[in-house]
Amino acid sequence: MIFSSSTKAPFGEPLCFFRIKISLVLLFICATESTLLSQEPQEKAETVWTESAVTTFLFNQAAFNKEWQAGGVSNVAGNVNLNYNLNYNKNGVNWDTKVTAEYGAAKIASKDNLQKTNDRLEVISVIGKKIKSSKWFYSGMFNFKTQFDSGFEASERTEIINGVSVKISSDVRNSKFFSPAYFLAGPGLLWKKNDNLKVNIAPSTAKLIVVASQFTNPDDPRNRLDNDDEYFGVDVGETTRTELGTALNCYAKIELLPNVELENILGLYSNYLEKAQNVDIDYTANLTMRVNNLLTANITLQAIYDDNAVPGFQIRQALGIGITYRLK
Repeated sequence: MIFSSSTKAPFGEPLCFFRIKISLVLLFICATESTLLSQEPQEKAETVWTESAVTTFLFNQAAFNKEWQAGGVSNVAGNVNLNYNLNYNKNGVNWDTKVTAEYGAAKIASKDNLQKTNDRLEVISVIGKKIKSSKWFYSGMFNFKTQFDSGFEASERTEIINGVSVKISSDVRNSKFFSPAYFLAGPGLLWKKNDNLKVNIAPSTAKLIVVASQFTNPDDPRNRLDNDDEYFGVDVGETTRTELGTALNCYAKIELLPNVELENILGLYSNYLEKAQNVDIDYTANLTMRVNNLLTANITLQAIYDDNAVPGFQIRQALGIGITYRLK
């Protein structure tokens, strides 16, 4: 198929821009793994730095011909996930960094454009100094979250055309790369039994929310201000919001059966400065069933509660069978 320069990608965005974004995601993954593969193993007996990377390509497809009577819409969907872990451990100093990058899209026969199905970029890094011979560490935590691509929501308006009231539906951009972006940092205490079970509590954590000015400018028709004249908690006319509170991060990875693992990631945050009782929640459960070294089945469930974004739980679920590449 040949595309002209005027061809539109998802929701009317120029196709060339959409291709650039997809290329950046794939370039990020390839560059990361290329760097890892180029490193030579340490010759020392003591392992100071350890790393692991898992890249998963998930693919789903369904097709129906016009004679099919049971219903259904032909579709093709793909998803790319990267989980990278870098760990340092020496002389009682422990530093764990985890990078999660996910992007997915689907083409549905009844839609003209690609539909984004998954989009996430997160970095969490915790450094700690062991307290004597216990499992406790004095710690410092840093967390960054955003998305790769624009997000859209359905919008409907009514217009009078030739004296007739007509409802017009459209998709309106409500987020994009670095809007919103979240930064958290603060000192605390880390309890770590091993790499698969750890809890970090930071009772004095600063939080910074960054958004694009187009979403908070009341004079910009693209603004997404809510009834309180806020966008993800950022006031009208502003591009940042600062908070101070307590952050709790938990990680638990459990082997349920041979080749079946359940990874649990929980992040909680309470803002001392406003509505401390409204705790932000970000919980992700990843169930991985490994068929062999290449083939895996993955089920992901993510639940987010952030009353600055929406007064309710945001739920994401994904299931797929894909090809996995592991670096250990």
